[in-house]
Amino acid sequence: MPPRRTPSPAVGARYAALARKDTKPEIRLRQELHRRGMRYRVDKAVPGLPRRRVDIAFTRVRLAVLVDGCFWHHCPIHGVLPKTNEEWWRWKFSVNQARDADTDQRLADLGWRVMRVWEHEEVHAAADRIEAAVRPPLSQGRDLDTGTSL
Repeated sequence: MPPRRTPSPAVGARYAALARKDTKPEIRLRQELHRRGMRYRVDKAVPGLPRRRVDIAFTRVRLAVLVDGCFWHHCPIHGVLPKTNEEWWRWKFSVNQARDADTDQRLADLGWRVMRVWEHEEVHAAADRIEAAVRPPLSQGRDLDTGTSL
């Protein structure tokens, strides 16, 4: 780990106050999914991984939705590298990205599909992607009225 200069008390307090769950992007997405009649679990623990949680979990279809913030997960479009402690922030972002990849793999190993949504994504488009994964179209060869095989 590279050396890190201690941030000012004001900056430290600002980072400490950031929400870890129930962020605005998560809440907006959950509201849209709920409006569409979709039901899910919120802030679900990842089995065997302490301190890692799934933002939105569709347990019946084993779909884990993670809403990533552009700053902390270093979005390729909006990720900003702070000028102070630049070397440390590069390290921090790489650690975060490695942890994200590890979480994805561990969830996949447990039989879950993983979908990541950036905080900047338009909420309806993200909800469309999730809905398509949760409610796949009826397969061919099924009766549309009863859902039974033809």
